Amino acid sequence: MNTLVNCAAGTLSVYAPRTAKPWDRRRVQHLYRRMGFGAQPSEIEAALKRKPAELVDELVSSAFNLALPPAPAWANMQYSDYQNFDQQIGPQYIEWATLWMRDMYKNGFREKLALFWHNHFVTQGETYVCPSYLYAYHKILQQFCLGDFKAFVKAIGTTPAMLIYLNGVQNNRFSPNENYARELYELFTLGRDNGYTQQDIVESARALTGWNGFTAICAPIGFTNQGFDPGNKTIFGKTAAFNYNTLHDLLFQERAVQISTYICRKIYRHFVHPEADESIVEGLAKTFRDNNFQIAPVFRQLLKSEHFFDDEVIGTIIKSPIEMMVSFFRQGGFAFEAQDTTLGVVYLAGELGQQIFQPVDVAGWPGNRAWISSATLTGRWASMDLGLYGLYNSEPETYRNLAKALSPKHNDPELTARAIVDFWLPRGLYRDADYASAIKTFKWEVPETYYASGSWNLDWEYVPAQVALLIQHISRLPEFQLA
Repeated sequence: MNTLVNCAAGTLSVYAPRTAKPWDRRRVQHLYRRMGFGAQPSEIEAALKRKPAELVDELVSSAFNLALPPAPAWANMQYSDYQNFDQQIGPQYIEWATLWMRDMYKNGFREKLALFWHNHFVTQGETYVCPSYLYAYHKILQQFCLGDFKAFVKAIGTTPAMLIYLNGVQNNRFSPNENYARELYELFTLGRDNGYTQQDIVESARALTGWNGFTAICAPIGFTNQGFDPGNKTIFGKTAAFNYNTLHDLLFQERAVQISTYICRKIYRHFVHPEADESIVEGLAKTFRDNNFQIAPVFRQLLKSEHFFDDEVIGTIIKSPIEMMVSFFRQGGFAFEAQDTTLGVVYLAGELGQQIFQPVDVAGWPGNRAWISSATLTGRWASMDLGLYGLYNSEPETYRNLAKALSPKHNDPELTARAIVDFWLPRGLYRDADYASAIKTFKWEVPETYYASGSWNLDWEYVPAQVALLIQHISRLPEFQLA
């Protein structure tokens, strides 16, 4: 497989619009696609009147200050609170998964970040089963997604979901379990073979002991002195009676450069380009350290930068299944509240390899090119068809409304088709022949005489069907898979 080369230019200096690099619809959409799940036409028009840096600051601040969703009725339920545990937990899982889909639609950036961190601090729901554990884990992802990364790492390791998934609850002074200690370094903070040894893992596992306070199925898991190893441990060349908190203090003190670089490289690859620009990563890492591992300043700097808005960054990341489907509804302004719709997205994403709360393994979904194969591509087309035609059967006029919002001239099918194509594709199409094919699809079976005479316009009876057919055509194009 060929490597995608990163040809993006520009530094971390704040982007200043100019003739050669204008603040236009394409860059607005790029910002909203990377920060969330796309922008509706009205949001694009409003954004064009704003200064890019001010808009980024507002979006980051809004996400940072956004209230957490209300706790569900079952947030603290343990096994003994259920009448029939096996029958009741499934609907609770579905309730929370579909709520998260709706929150992605409404609260783009916060939930895009929560999804990113879900794939970083991985747990798998099938290992811990309990809905109360799932809720507590997900709450941490949302609560810390733009906050203090050091506090984030500390908090995630003591959630019952993580304690069970990576065997922390089994890690005690009499029988240390190295699983969480290894992933704490390899996946969560430092990266593989980067600044730690096997002996550091062994000693760190001892420091992490004590979180064995399991009392009942689905009940909280607390710390117990009986399970903790109080002896001295030597970690990163330092010897002390390290415990859970002081180990994290040591990690961030002794390995600050490695942590900041590893995390900022991962952020860059997910939000900017699959191939990291190490000079940009280095600048972000310094900002991360200078701000005492606060996440928000990193995103403010990155998303306001010249580099982020470079042409070579736009349309270089393959959408995940969730991103593909949520962004379809979000960008189009299509109805997304119905339970059947959100549950359908949860189900179809799972069929395409992205089952929410169930990444493939501890390293998470590989992402990007791994989302596309001969099997999944046809599945992505079929999933889009279900969304397109479900919407056409229930809310056909939303297609007409979208076309009217996008088209500069309501009686010109070519301009309308081009506007719709450019709205859905990050960089439009490269060849006139490809636009011609899209225009032909949009014209459908309407006799050419109606177009030639000017009697056709967007109030025509069959326009919703024409728009649906064109979006279906667009969804089959390789460019549609990109964000």
